[in-house]
Amino acid sequence: MTRSVIEARPNASDTKMTAEPLSNDELQQIDAYWRACTYLAAGMIYLRSNPLLREPLKAEHVKQRLLGHWGTSPGLSFTYVHLNRLINKYDLDAIFLAGPGDGAPGVLAPVYLEGTYSEVYPNKAEDEEGMSLFFKEFSFPGGIGSHCTPETPGSIHEGGELGYSLSHAFGAAFDSPGLLVAVTVGDGEARCRCSGQRPADCRLARRGGLDRDATGRTRVHSQRQAACGLS
Repeated sequence: MTRSVIEARPNASDTKMTAEPLSNDELQQIDAYWRACTYLAAGMIYLRSNPLLREPLKAEHVKQRLLGHWGTSPGLSFTYVHLNRLINKYDLDAIFLAGPGDGAPGVLAPVYLEGTYSEVYPNKAEDEEGMSLFFKEFSFPGGIGSHCTPETPGSIHEGGELGYSLSHAFGAAFDSPGLLVAVTVGDGEARCRCSGQRPADCRLARRGGLDRDATGRTRVHSQRQAACGLS
């Protein structure tokens, strides 16, 4: 693999990241972590009991109404796991926004596996009893939402609908120039008009040096209009 160096943009940290191959041990650990996440995601969507499959799977173990999109969950967990590796390795100030609707299993799984979910919700402990409740309450009335709802630890973006993950991502970057913002765009957002604004936002972000008001927030509205040729 070709070795390259990625330099942080102005106003961000001076951290330099080297794009080098992972060791075999790192690859095995990351792969195991990711596979555990995909199991948890599948369990949240499909199982209401028997979380560790200690007995042969039966119809009564499976939820009667399935919510949560399996197709998007492995990709979200994959992104989360590798981003978390970079955060730990380089001590990055970073945020991850998950755009796909009903993709919460792909985010909740690593949050549970790393222990954060159990810290916030002690009844969802990292044992068989806690995992059983974690699975059972997913997409259950009064339980855990199938989107990254406000109850999700650390969530500032629910995802779904026709998409505003890129808007939130650019807003986070504009407000905190030193923040690494990673975002996964959902299919609905990818094919709707709000995505058409993003090239203008990219041009605006590259300019840097955004004005800030008394609260420290960026004044982007007039600059965004100019970037779009509206003023």
